[in-house]
Amino acid sequence: MVILTPGFPASEADSTCLPMQQNFVKAIKENHPGLNIIILSFQYPYFVKSYSWFGIQVMSFNGQNKPGLARQLLRMKLNSTLKKIHQAHSIAGIISFWYGECAWVGKRFADKNKLKHVCWILGQDARKNNKYVKQAGLKATELVALSDFIQDEFERNYLVRPAFVIPPGIQIDKSQTATKQKDIELLAAGSLIPLKQFEIFVETVAEIKKTLPDVKAVLIGDGPEKNKLQALIAKHDLQSNISLTGELAHSDVLQWMQSAKVFLHPSAYEGFGVVCIEALYVGCRVISFCKPMKQKIEHWDIVNNKDEMKEKALGLLQDAGTDFTAALPFRMDDTVKKMLELFSI
Repeated sequence: MVILTPGFPASEADSTCLPMQQNFVKAIKENHPGLNIIILSFQYPYFVKSYSWFGIQVMSFNGQNKPGLARQLLRMKLNSTLKKIHQAHSIAGIISFWYGECAWVGKRFADKNKLKHVCWILGQDARKNNKYVKQAGLKATELVALSDFIQDEFERNYLVRPAFVIPPGIQIDKSQTATKQKDIELLAAGSLIPLKQFEIFVETVAEIKKTLPDVKAVLIGDGPEKNKLQALIAKHDLQSNISLTGELAHSDVLQWMQSAKVFLHPSAYEGFGVVCIEALYVGCRVISFCKPMKQKIEHWDIVNNKDEMKEKALGLLQDAGTDFTAALPFRMDDTVKKMLELFSI
């Protein structure tokens, strides 16, 4: 099984690089130990190397998103590598992460060699103006949406409805659900970029502080919006209420989640906030604007605006009967099972 991805962890210690994709690959290996998995990582890590990652072969090409001749040379190297892999092993199937250059390369090689290829549409690639949709021209049966929302969004923008929806799952780890004192009222995590709208998180804490003066909140992540958010925290006099941790290892994020009561996800657009189901799994209540699946997910509330987010969060915090037990809507083993069934594996 060949997996094409823009990026992949540079080492086993690189836990912050695409944690969902990491868990997906690990789950394939655990569920199908006899299946040889080879990962071709186009842009990152920033070195050219073939290395072992938890017993899985990763080949990195250090593309660094360079345009022009550098991109053409990268595609030639990738195509040559795919040929060598197919000659040596016989490729059972190709999975591309995101409908981008990986899907373009995967589609061309698969069609030429009569191989099964599917593209997992994971988020921003379902939005308008994705040039690769026209260039690659994948059929509906070659497209897998990460969520019901992504399936609808892609159809709305490109008039092709992905034939499959396979949501992300959680790798079961009993140690992550161990009972822990929940002494943080509000938590958020992600890249500090405009799309994530973390100013709404700060404003929500400011509003809740009027009712709960000692409210404790934590924002995990780093990015270009950091200074803006620090200024907003100072403006609302929240220095003693909100802690900014910076970027943390994935395991540390889960530790913070175990101590939190309510996880806020104010992002303006999200294919499927995997961080939300991770929060559910360790006993947080989740509130977001984006609704990934048509089915209701236990302990996950969808709101329409920041006022509703504040009201819902305050209500959960003030209600002594709020249930903070763990919820597990999707398992990674099921995600892998559904994906590999597309290849008759």
